Amino acid sequence: MEDAHRFVIHEHHARRLHWDLRLERDGVLASWAIPKGLPEAPKDNRFAAATEDHPLEYLDFHGEIPAGEYGAGEIMIWDHGTYECLKWEPRKIEVALHGERLRARYALFAIDQEQPPGDWMIHRMDPPADPDREPMPRKIVPMLARAGELPSQERGWAYEVKWDGVRAIAYCEPGRLRLESRNLNDITDTYPELSSLHRALGSHAAVLDGEIVAFDSDGHPSFSLLQQRMGLKSRAQARRQMSARPVSYMVFDLLWLNGHSLMELPYSERRSRLADLRLLTDSVQSPEHLLGDGQALLQASIEQGLEGIVAKRLDSKYEPGLRTRSWVKIKTVGRQELVVGGWVPGRGKRSETIGALLLGVYESDGALRYVGRVGSGFSDSELERLAKLLTPLAREGTPFSSGEKPPRSSSRSGPRVAACVRRATRGCARTRRRRRSCARTSHRAPGARGLPPRARKAARPNRRNRCRCAGWLRVAHLRRSAPIS
Repeated sequence: MEDAHRFVIHEHHARRLHWDLRLERDGVLASWAIPKGLPEAPKDNRFAAATEDHPLEYLDFHGEIPAGEYGAGEIMIWDHGTYECLKWEPRKIEVALHGERLRARYALFAIDQEQPPGDWMIHRMDPPADPDREPMPRKIVPMLARAGELPSQERGWAYEVKWDGVRAIAYCEPGRLRLESRNLNDITDTYPELSSLHRALGSHAAVLDGEIVAFDSDGHPSFSLLQQRMGLKSRAQARRQMSARPVSYMVFDLLWLNGHSLMELPYSERRSRLADLRLLTDSVQSPEHLLGDGQALLQASIEQGLEGIVAKRLDSKYEPGLRTRSWVKIKTVGRQELVVGGWVPGRGKRSETIGALLLGVYESDGALRYVGRVGSGFSDSELERLAKLLTPLAREGTPFSSGEKPPRSSSRSGPRVAACVRRATRGCARTRRRRRSCARTSHRAPGARGLPPRARKAARPNRRNRCRCAGWLRVAHLRRSAPIS
């Protein structure tokens, strides 16, 4: 056609991902930067910033602009072709694009009073090319796996690594990302480095399921490192921790893509479409899954100290919020004998019961080394039962054993030692008497050597954190499931 001119749309991975619309006009390319991409439907108007005219050589340009130069970053040709000029006025432009990906009519109209205008909006004039396109779903509760053993029949199952992290659903659109936890809390600002996800997706809109994981210096998942990121409340705090404690998003499912839900499709089809997206950045990965031979992957996870694996039926659909037999988690469990040295009250409704246990481990030379706090794992009914058995006592002077009664003393000299009579451990075959020091006193005992200042500080009483130290009492030796390094 005689009035047809050329156009190109660049996907520009600069400091911020955006798309550049360039229209051939009077020997140059009139250009607009569109942060969220061209709209798909008439109701979705988007901002477009006018930029300086570019030479016609940009019609074929793609590659890397070196750092330090204007527009530094990777540029890819997203679409190109010809266009018809329907209207070209100083404050309004209408064009019909005939590209390889886009065949649509768009209007650009200025929204500021500057001459020439800098701020524009771009509007789609015709109906969307995909009339069956659905809006992106919101508030998807993740599908869960049942605990169990490896399936007896390898055929029909796929196997993935079970990551020790935080489950998260990612809602991604061009230039926009929202992360929600398993409890539907918005955690986007807690992990700002994951903004590279919408860069990896480019112009695709998608809903992904995955796990946020922190890796230690040896490349192993570390939940303790991740915990130091989980409690951050502001984006500024999170950015300060990014370099010291970075996280990665391990994507293992694709729930919605470009206007269509995939949750009714079988797992094998969802994984195939996820692989086609080729998600790989410094902080985003889409690990491979293994078809059959789950025993080999389980053995590898044991050797590498991973949490376990997940078996998924190839024909299973995605069922939000349900824990079905189509997904089975097989955990790798090691055993370590730990010492319960005390406990710390919980918060909220559990403020009057056990919140966390203070654990230690005996070294080969018999010295006790403080390990840290762990969640008790007790149910509400069990906590109520233990609350009746744990009787706080106070005494003066010399510490005492669990079988002794605190002697009466008229002297008030010397530090007061708070202790708990652990009736719950009475009769346990794995208990033993061991004289230890309360972390809150100046008393010393051979069994308490090795407790670092951090342990004493953690046990220091205050209004919100009062240690129920086992002190010189009988100590229970419990078995706690945990990977052994």
